[in-house]
Amino acid sequence: MFTIQTLNNISRNGLDRLPTARYATANEVAEPDAVLVRSADMHKSPIAASVKAVARAGAGTNNIPVAELSARGVPVFNAPGANANAVKELVVAGMLLAARNIADALAFVRGLEPGEDLHHKVEAEKKRFVGSELAGKTLGVVGLGAIGVKVANAAHALGMRVVGFDPHMTVDGAWQLSSEVAKAGSLAELYAGADYLSFHVPLNDKTRGVFGAQALEIVRPGVVLLNFAREGVVDAAALRKGLADGRIGRYVSDFPDVDLLANPRVIALPHLGASTGEAEENCAVMVVDQLRDFLEHGNVHNSVNFPETRMARAGLARICIANSNRPNMIGQLSHVLGEAGVNIAQMHNASRGELAYSLIDADSPVPDSLVAAIAAIDGILSVRVIQG
Repeated sequence: MFTIQTLNNISRNGLDRLPTARYATANEVAEPDAVLVRSADMHKSPIAASVKAVARAGAGTNNIPVAELSARGVPVFNAPGANANAVKELVVAGMLLAARNIADALAFVRGLEPGEDLHHKVEAEKKRFVGSELAGKTLGVVGLGAIGVKVANAAHALGMRVVGFDPHMTVDGAWQLSSEVAKAGSLAELYAGADYLSFHVPLNDKTRGVFGAQALEIVRPGVVLLNFAREGVVDAAALRKGLADGRIGRYVSDFPDVDLLANPRVIALPHLGASTGEAEENCAVMVVDQLRDFLEHGNVHNSVNFPETRMARAGLARICIANSNRPNMIGQLSHVLGEAGVNIAQMHNASRGELAYSLIDADSPVPDSLVAAIAAIDGILSVRVIQG
């Protein structure tokens, strides 16, 4: 029986994929085998030593101490692309809000007093909200992952010229991206030619402030920034300066800033990007399937810290090993198994940066003494045996 701790409300469609004969889920679990989480901040409390995996029903993992878990040999799973359509639709809505001055127009209509000559008032004031069309404008997309590709394709379908930049674009992403989307050779090239800029990158040391003071000097006057990625990808000081001098015509963000709430150039939404029933279900189903495959078979798919490692089962037992990525680890593992008289039916090893992960199927049951011998090898982070 596996026990799963849920730190947030997880879609029932996802949880129903855990057979009750093998899984128990609860909000409070003393020694869980795994944790399912959405937005709860896992940095604020200790994570039980029993935890073998953490799965986030969403894309970003800033609320999870990934480095700490990596050092313990614990994979962190996410759901890349499961909420992509929801975010894409909100980005398109954000562009339309900015282009057609919809937020200001709605506020004007809500402020009309009963008894006024509405027709006369509306006709007299509507010129204040004259906007522009998206067709023919240029959208620059920073980051062509699952969401960025969908945004680029949708904007192209609306008649926009679309230019993207992503030096680390995957083969799958390239296949899905419209051939009509142009590729920028640099961020500077992208920034200089865009009427709208949409950011779709994770927040890390390389992307923090990816739009900053230098970008502000390059962009077209009146550029519209759309930030549905993470707050920190747009530098706060550059943003305030650009809004003040008009270099930034509008800032549409899913992350309200207390200092910008009253700024007339800012349209802020309460982090609605993935807030649809469909997205929540998609994310839950994806991470639950990944978590179950890991717990039952040791396979790793869509982990943010460990390499993709999947192998069909063979033999009588499977040994799952996480270790530091260093020379001679495979040799040491083979030696220890040989000393214990355990034959390897099949084996798969993969590495990712400083971490490596191995699946070893043995032709015989694996005794506790062998597990202890493997765990004693310098550089081993975790070892787990799945019998049968």
